[in-house]
Amino acid sequence: MMTSTQITAKPVRQRSSALDVQRVRRDFPILARQVNGKPLVYLDNAATSQKPQAVIDALVRYYTDSNANIHRGVHTLSVRATDLYEHARDRVRAFINAASSKEIVFVRGATEGVNLVAQTHARARLRAGDEIMITNLEHHSNIVPWQLLCAQTGAVLRIAPINDEGELIFEEFERLLGPRTKIVSFTHVSNALGTINPVVKMTELAHRIGATVIIDGAQAVPHAKVDVRAIGCDFYVFSSHKMFGPTGVGAVYGRLELLEAMPPYQGGGEMIKSVTFENTTYNDVPHKFEAGTPNIAGTVGFGAAIDYLEEVGFDAIAEHEHNLLVNGTERLSTIPGLRLIGTARDKAAVLSFVVDGIHPHDIGTILDQHGVAVRTGQHCAQPVMDRFGIPATVRASMAFYNTREEIDSLAAALRHAVEVFG
Repeated sequence: MMTSTQITAKPVRQRSSALDVQRVRRDFPILARQVNGKPLVYLDNAATSQKPQAVIDALVRYYTDSNANIHRGVHTLSVRATDLYEHARDRVRAFINAASSKEIVFVRGATEGVNLVAQTHARARLRAGDEIMITNLEHHSNIVPWQLLCAQTGAVLRIAPINDEGELIFEEFERLLGPRTKIVSFTHVSNALGTINPVVKMTELAHRIGATVIIDGAQAVPHAKVDVRAIGCDFYVFSSHKMFGPTGVGAVYGRLELLEAMPPYQGGGEMIKSVTFENTTYNDVPHKFEAGTPNIAGTVGFGAAIDYLEEVGFDAIAEHEHNLLVNGTERLSTIPGLRLIGTARDKAAVLSFVVDGIHPHDIGTILDQHGVAVRTGQHCAQPVMDRFGIPATVRASMAFYNTREEIDSLAAALRHAVEVFG
């Protein structure tokens, strides 16, 4: 559960942070570089996070000392690579408190995770007229797979609305659940607004009517300890690169009995026990869903990222990011013409905003001239933008290695942008 980062959008005071942010920053080599002659201020963490030296070293060590294909090989390097890969799986299991390592399937990221669940578990359950429910907060990767599935099965997509603060309208979510609802899929934390959903309550309600619950946790796992058994969800997907690990790898948690009942997602090597031209016998879970040679090095780095996060500690991370959100909200509120989009009571360290008369892309360009990296556009969440009647936002998304001085740099660069276009 997101208990350690249930951040108030309009907090009264800051918490004292136990995080030594300058020590942490020294762990991230890229943060020492300059961009356009200015110190890098990296505020695009919701898109992808930077990597600590411990993760970089894990990748180098793998390729230097252990590079080989995994499973079935009897030579030393293959055995070593297999051990590292499966150790990473157990690290993921422990990280989210899954009951068994068999409940962890490695994929390319959260997007592939949603598609895997949609095309295996969900597709087998759906008939024409059945309903899939998502929310108005979703990333495209939790919209498009369900639209594809509706086209394939005749199911109907239902959308739970949000209010002007960017919060789920819970009464409407509950009202839309019904006997035809078979699948309910929603984000834990909105990538576009930072809204934290009440995932335990949402899961409980969906289970009451017998629906399967899938949660997109890509924006949650970098910021708080997630416990899938406490949440009670059926599937939980997330990506390594959002949580200070390598790109191109992520995980699907699925309850073991559901994974065992699901057909394979892709066919090929590794996901089989026996193949003849007449018949194929599939491997046990989770290997049944991991066809072909995986991103072994990335998976090893994924495990190293988990080790690093847990060493820093989620309580310290939550306190520091809360303080950044408080400070950032206060500083940006003084910028002429700036309006925050998404002011949920429970919110992660995301500041999404527009400035009167200035296109977000122009703001992003000027900020980059000051060394400040933000994201501009629809953030793969066009329906969120449509809900607020805007084409795009500027999004400053923070991580525990960001500082108050960097928030000051963001505010100063924004004031310069206002002056340029004023």
